Amino acid sequence: MIRKEIGKLIRGAIEDLQKKRDFPGFEIPEVLVEAQKEGKYGDYSTNVAFQLAKIVKKSPEEVAKLIISNLKSQIPSPSSILPLRVGGGGVGEIFLFEKLEAVGGFVNFFVSKKYLQKQVGEILKEKNKYGNLKVGKGEKINVEFVSANPTGPLTLGNGRGGFCGDVLANVLEKAGYKTTREYYINDTGEQIRKLGHSIIGDSEAVYKGDYIEGLRKEVKGNDSAKVGEKGARLLLKKMIKPTIKKMGIKFDVWFSEKKLGKEVGKTIDFLKEKGLTYEKDGALWFASTKFGDDKDRVLVKEDKEKTYFASDIAYLKNKFSRGFEKLIFFLGADHYGYVARMKAGVEALGYRKEQTDFIVMQLVRLIENGKEVKMSKRSGIYVTIDELIEEVGLDTARFFFLSRSSDTHLDFDFNLAKDKSNKNPVCYIQYAYARICSILRKAQNKSQIQNHKSQINPKSKIQNSKLLNHNSELGLIKQLIKFPEIVEDTARDYQVQRIPQYAFSLADAFHKFYENCQVITEDKKITESRLVLVEATKIVLKNTLDLMGISSPEKM
Repeated sequence: MIRKEIGKLIRGAIEDLQKKRDFPGFEIPEVLVEAQKEGKYGDYSTNVAFQLAKIVKKSPEEVAKLIISNLKSQIPSPSSILPLRVGGGGVGEIFLFEKLEAVGGFVNFFVSKKYLQKQVGEILKEKNKYGNLKVGKGEKINVEFVSANPTGPLTLGNGRGGFCGDVLANVLEKAGYKTTREYYINDTGEQIRKLGHSIIGDSEAVYKGDYIEGLRKEVKGNDSAKVGEKGARLLLKKMIKPTIKKMGIKFDVWFSEKKLGKEVGKTIDFLKEKGLTYEKDGALWFASTKFGDDKDRVLVKEDKEKTYFASDIAYLKNKFSRGFEKLIFFLGADHYGYVARMKAGVEALGYRKEQTDFIVMQLVRLIENGKEVKMSKRSGIYVTIDELIEEVGLDTARFFFLSRSSDTHLDFDFNLAKDKSNKNPVCYIQYAYARICSILRKAQNKSQIQNHKSQINPKSKIQNSKLLNHNSELGLIKQLIKFPEIVEDTARDYQVQRIPQYAFSLADAFHKFYENCQVITEDKKITESRLVLVEATKIVLKNTLDLMGISSPEKM
């Protein structure tokens, strides 16, 4: 990735300046390099000069100019163009930058045309592996998401966490992690008894809706716990798992809370032995405040029933015992307070808090004709994820749920989601892919190039791409080479909304290229070069849609 190359060059320049004593000795901080949306200030920029200014006791502008001067001195040139090279400085070398400048303390990099042209061939060579990274180094990660109590159908809130969890798992796999998707089934305890009361229809009934009436016909009995367990199993089999399949999600593990069994007691004994529990008011407490929680938590209630939290700690222990080095949990908006106690549990078990990450999904509102559609599982008035998918389609549902950061509320625009025009961002992106396929079919039918589909020779591809000089062509390539960076950034900060945003930007760059550059022309070489770019775009756009679990239609 070019961003990494820039980071290495900057570090090298700083080290050289330290050796020359232009800078004092210090540990070089992480060099942050960001792609720029506007080419006015380069294609990539770094604020490292601001980071170093206080350390070296110079202004950011002075620091930036010293770094640039050092970079330019690496390879002498009579030209004002910066000839930093990729490829070892021999035959076949590629100039990495055409220009770099210091503006207000920022160091800005302008990527060379030759480098951009070369990347088209690299994309064609790697195909669906383009964007595959090794940053994960095979680390085992467990991603748990949805995990809704089996007490009713999955609603919009479950859908948001479900799609985001699934896509994050895709990204982590692309980045080189060994990822396991897991659903935790809360199939015992108070919620299950409440389901039982609801099926029985007694004074302690909580849940309402047609599905409860249906369960009442299949599950008989007066014992709320047993009735609830039978009802939960039926809901899991007949409603939840089919919905998960409809959502396009495949869980590697369905973990039943009941399977923890004796592990809960053993975990409590473990905490007792470490002196991390105490008795108070007839209950057994975990001293979670020792690990940063705001208050201690009950493990065993006065009636000797173990709490959900006791099961949660045992579940953490179970996961780590399976060899996972990192645990990621997607939680509902009402579970924010859950994070501190879980991290306390992790540390009490002897692991590092940093080995767990919790992503709290904020609420979803369904907006139709400018008004919110109310939903409540308990009142029986709700919108299920099944109903939403049937109305707007899986691709649209996925995209809309992914489009906003998990820590912000999401207004799902039902009217826009049903719109099949280019106003709908999903249609806009998929239309770009369909247009690409149409161009390639047309080229093949008109025999503009020979054996187009089998034309894989990298040298030929690179040769063809040398004619890509139009601003729209270069702008499209700049979007294409951002894909590995998008994968890396998302694998590190879990901001999955970055993927649909990138997909839209890529589609937009392609549509602009199509408008400004006729692909199939009378000039065979120009046609070949642009078809090469179209093929590369097809690969990257398909890879992006695959990450989101969204289809790639060849015709629309």
